Amino acid sequence: MKKFAAAVLAALLLVSTLAGCSGASGGENGELVLYTWEGMFPQEVLDGFTEETGIAVNYTNFDTDETMLARLEAAKGGDYDLVIADDYIIETAIAAGLVQELDTSKLENYGSINPVYQGQFYDPENKYTVPYGAGVQTIVYNPEAVDVEIQGYADLWDASLEDNLGVIGSFRVINGMALKVLGESYNTEDVATIEAAGDKLLELAPNIRLIKDSNTQDDLLSGEVGAAVLYTSQATQAKMANPDLEVVFPEEGIGFGVMAQFIPANAPNADAAYAFMDYILRPEVSAQCFEYIGYYCTNLDAEEYISEEYRDFLTLPEDIDASSMEMIENVSAEALEAHNRVWTEFQAACE
Repeated sequence: MKKFAAAVLAALLLVSTLAGCSGASGGENGELVLYTWEGMFPQEVLDGFTEETGIAVNYTNFDTDETMLARLEAAKGGDYDLVIADDYIIETAIAAGLVQELDTSKLENYGSINPVYQGQFYDPENKYTVPYGAGVQTIVYNPEAVDVEIQGYADLWDASLEDNLGVIGSFRVINGMALKVLGESYNTEDVATIEAAGDKLLELAPNIRLIKDSNTQDDLLSGEVGAAVLYTSQATQAKMANPDLEVVFPEEGIGFGVMAQFIPANAPNADAAYAFMDYILRPEVSAQCFEYIGYYCTNLDAEEYISEEYRDFLTLPEDIDASSMEMIENVSAEALEAHNRVWTEFQAACE
């Protein structure tokens, strides 16, 4: 979820091979080449799949969605059997013809998917994807370390939070935070509105202690910052480590995103991809995965298998109206250029 949009391309991470697999001939039934971020599955799930099916898992990692798309384009939709990536980049991959339509008859457990996470902008007819985790933009704070009760994004501008706020490094999320304070959509195409959000962000700069995309929850837990804007997985880890922290779903409206699975257009072993997707759609296996990654569970039947201590963090709170949530979508090149300009100025002001 991991996450939401990254500002720039980065180098491809080294391939890591799990489940004892080192080549295409591994496993009595071949192998599954799985392409996603590092740390998306507990090892026991990968091992269990291989033990049951004889299909070895070659777990290959990327660092950003843009890296994934570039590699998939270079492979002309081949090389990989199953990819898990973010919603906005999947929309681009589908439009480029890099994704094949799913045959859901091959997925016995397809009916376990929570429909809240289906029919979204990147795959409105559910032709290509199966969701694997969702997240919302969350504020988490330590009430003992701040002097303001935080209820929404606007409260983060409070002068009492000077040099006491940490935010993740996703430019569309943080720019979008300012847009929401101004009563605008995350996905506005109006350059003047995006620039106005940039001006609003510059007012926030004195409160920013750090901009950090990975393990930002650690800085909240250590006391480096008193409040933070976190990914769902980070919020889960923070709250599990310190139950006294307050989790806030911003009153201006909640942004959310979905990570989803898809089979590339020319996947070498699509049958292995179907087998793996169906395996992790089993409710009890799915629950293992969500407890491990810390994102919202997209498998409705899995919720009853989630341990009590995790349940409050891995399912959407009952009092959240799904209609109040907005996804961050692709915008025009002109709007994206404005976002990048605003983000660069904000980063410089925070140094």
